[in-house]
Amino acid sequence: MSAFLVPDPKIESAVRAKGEQLFALMDQQPPPALFSKKGAYARLMEWSMKDPVFKTQLFRFVDVLPSLNSSAEIVRHLQEYLGDKAVELNPALKAGLAASSFAPALVAAPVKAQIVDMAGQFVAGETGEDLIKQIRKNTKLGLATTIDLLGETVVNDAEADIFLQRNLEILDSVSKFFAKEPAPAFSDVGPAGPIPRLNLSVKISALTPDVHPADPENSIAALKERLRPILRRAADVGALINFDMESYKLKDLTLALFKSIFEEPEFTQKPAIGIAMQAYLRDCEADLRDLVAWARQHHRPLNVRLVKGAYWDYETVVAQQREWPAPVWQKKPESDANYEKLTLFLLENIDIVTPNFASHNVRSCAHAIAQAERLGINPKAYEFQALFGMADELKASLLQMGHRVREYCAIGELLPGMAYLVRRLLENTSNEGFLRIKNMGEATKEQLLGNPVNAIAAATEPLARKPRVAGEFINAANTDFTLAVNREKQRAALQHFESTQLGKKWPCIINGKKITDRPFLPSVNPARPAQIVGYWAKGTVQDAEDAVAASVAFFPKWRATPADERAQMLERAADLMEARRLEINSLLILEGGKPWVEADGDTSEAIDFLRFYAVEMRRMAKPVVTQHVPGERCIQTWTPRGVGVAVAPWNFPLAILTGLTVAPLVAGNCVIIKPARQTSIIGACLMDIMMAAGVPAGALHYLPCSGADAGAHLVAHPQIAFIAFTGSREVGCGIWEEAGKTRPGQLNLKKVVCEMGGKNAMVIDNDADLDEAIPAALYSAFGFAGQKCSALSRLIVLEGVYDKFVERFLAACSTIPVGDPAHPGTIVNPVIDEAAQKSILAYIEAGKKEATLAWQATLPAEVTASGGYYVPPTVFTGCKVEHKIVREEIFGPVLAILKAKDLDEAFAMVNASDYALTAGFFSRSPKNLERAQQEMLVGNLYLNRGCTGAVVQRHPFGGFKMSGGGTKAGGREYLENFLFPRLIAENVLRRGFTPPEED
Repeated sequence: MSAFLVPDPKIESAVRAKGEQLFALMDQQPPPALFSKKGAYARLMEWSMKDPVFKTQLFRFVDVLPSLNSSAEIVRHLQEYLGDKAVELNPALKAGLAASSFAPALVAAPVKAQIVDMAGQFVAGETGEDLIKQIRKNTKLGLATTIDLLGETVVNDAEADIFLQRNLEILDSVSKFFAKEPAPAFSDVGPAGPIPRLNLSVKISALTPDVHPADPENSIAALKERLRPILRRAADVGALINFDMESYKLKDLTLALFKSIFEEPEFTQKPAIGIAMQAYLRDCEADLRDLVAWARQHHRPLNVRLVKGAYWDYETVVAQQREWPAPVWQKKPESDANYEKLTLFLLENIDIVTPNFASHNVRSCAHAIAQAERLGINPKAYEFQALFGMADELKASLLQMGHRVREYCAIGELLPGMAYLVRRLLENTSNEGFLRIKNMGEATKEQLLGNPVNAIAAATEPLARKPRVAGEFINAANTDFTLAVNREKQRAALQHFESTQLGKKWPCIINGKKITDRPFLPSVNPARPAQIVGYWAKGTVQDAEDAVAASVAFFPKWRATPADERAQMLERAADLMEARRLEINSLLILEGGKPWVEADGDTSEAIDFLRFYAVEMRRMAKPVVTQHVPGERCIQTWTPRGVGVAVAPWNFPLAILTGLTVAPLVAGNCVIIKPARQTSIIGACLMDIMMAAGVPAGALHYLPCSGADAGAHLVAHPQIAFIAFTGSREVGCGIWEEAGKTRPGQLNLKKVVCEMGGKNAMVIDNDADLDEAIPAALYSAFGFAGQKCSALSRLIVLEGVYDKFVERFLAACSTIPVGDPAHPGTIVNPVIDEAAQKSILAYIEAGKKEATLAWQATLPAEVTASGGYYVPPTVFTGCKVEHKIVREEIFGPVLAILKAKDLDEAFAMVNASDYALTAGFFSRSPKNLERAQQEMLVGNLYLNRGCTGAVVQRHPFGGFKMSGGGTKAGGREYLENFLFPRLIAENVLRRGFTPPEED
């Protein structure tokens, strides 16, 4: 796309003239209520703009308020969030807060009233009657109205049905009102006469819970089911339906849905349609050009609501977390400049598009007017839009200048609609928000009317990432499957793999030699067991003996290899893995039964282990001065332990195997790879990559084998110095016990790095955000069919929210897609093999005898016909701590829900397990979050997020009790497990002379 518009002196002069005219008219209007010097709201805004900490805490309190069911809870949260500054909500609270322990209602009532009053600044009303009153008022003022029904997130079909019904009721009630009062507002008349007066905005996230951006085909099918009734009713009553735009991950899906449904014969002519486009997105121009081309191709006039965008902070932070390019312009003037460029594009296509310029920025409005006049466009051919409760003086001034203005009116319950209020509060207190800058007198009118292109160079990036340090570890970026180009690449890679790679034979590799005269065993696709992914050679005890001997012989040379050379080999392997990502993903999907997102995450984690341990080894290779002492040089160094074996599980067949292998390898040890039987082809793939990266033959060996013979031989071997193991508790404890025996010829006490299972809990506090907690719990429990050691298996809900949570949660369970992992939208895949399937089904039968079967999925017909090892996701309620399904690790999609009367009981339930791996806690109480950190005794604790998905370095992973030995994979101290520390002390005093100290 081309750059921003080059400033044109003639246009700039016209823009300035229109802007000054607007400012002059605005100055004649009553002062805006939002920024007046009177009233509680204005006082809060002033405080928020002065004190960022107060602003953050205030908004968090506003967010949690709807979930607080008692005066005592309101007061407690008020004190936790705002402390002494709570009086800013209302000066009269000062005395009340002091007495709150005696009469919390004295504090809670005015606070709640205050927040409701704040919400009323931005929400036009709660009921349809309120809406009609506002429309009648707007009509008198000359304003048109667009309607937004509050309520964005639905987690189950029942909630989506309610939202659908609300839309239909609004279309009915408002159309009947317009029929009784046929005179349109000034802004309801276009150049050719009246335009649709009834204008309804729809968010796709509120239409159905079945929205999975990586699976647009099925998502669109589900969305259409609830969208069609709205469109039919809109066509009947002559309404315009406008698609709102939400977060970036839904952008492509929204555009695809828009085009798809309006290409259906039923909707090619009616109703009138519109869509919002976000100028802060870098690809907005490309999308807008494509949309206009579509409109021309289908002869379909449309409205385009051009907005700046309301999720800038969210999009920026998420992109930084995921190492993805930021989809939004990073400087405020860039968004403004793009807005002006797109404004001109829309005006140039006025024959097919009705531009809706949604902005409170006077410069943006003036620019639109100036360009329209230059092009000779009738002012009634486009309109301006502004939010209810904001920029009233701008609306009135635009009307006075003869322009159509539409007010965006949010309707719904005030307290449940707090998410909308928080966004408006953020907008009003943004450091770069136009209304704030203008009304707080922070810039001159001349500055406010300046061309944004000229301001770009001097502007800062508010959330700029810190500069990268040379040699710094950077996490690999997962593939964004919400983008069509990435889905097509993965789909093609999967098809290519199935057509060219299946059925290969993979030999053992000992000391660089491929051993092919062994029995080759099949490895099958868990989703379609008739499909053989490949064959692996079953190693023998003699192969194990040969691998040890070769390693012992090569160890001195490998130990002496400079750490930087070893690290470079890992980095080359990471690059090779990244280059083969889609091929490796395909293997993980087919042999490991991993859904697309899980397979891609597995590959990313493997890459991360390679790069992170390379960086860490370079750090550890530098001697560390233990203490500065005159005349003595004291340093600590590390030396590798010797020869070891990496015993990996099947559930993270690439990531965990890579971590267990390359951590000791880069530390200078020789390693024998023993992959899991079910995923031995993935192990062969890793070996292939490590050999291609230049790892010497004697340093690394690939030995798929039986754990009962060759595997046991390795564990007991006197020349094995360490065993790096991840797997079941039974096998792990057996290895620990066997490794503790000292045998003849053994020189070292064996080191066992042992990671076992979990029985992970998540606690739902009474004030938890259920819109976030429910999807997080669903994915933590059922993602990858619950086959993660970190998967949620115990859901502990406080009794104050138990009934509400469980009702919504159970209704949401059916939204989790079960199917073949080869399909991009699958979340629940088959379990790994028939033995696992039988074991999990047996646990489900035991659960039926102990507790109440609250929900169980019905497996799709294609799933049952495939012969795959599927287990229906299952939820039990009425569970007790002593129940078998609550105590024992199941490693499948089975969830037990327990009720706790308070946090004391909930935390006791968490800690009652034999395991201590991961746990989660959802709460909006700062003190309760602090308690969780102290009292939930697990290796990885996740607050207000799911309990799966650890990221290398960011979330060093590992637990204690029967979950493991307390090590942390992907953590800075992990390499120490494979090294012996050495201390070297040297007397550097020579005849009274000592060299200067060195760090």
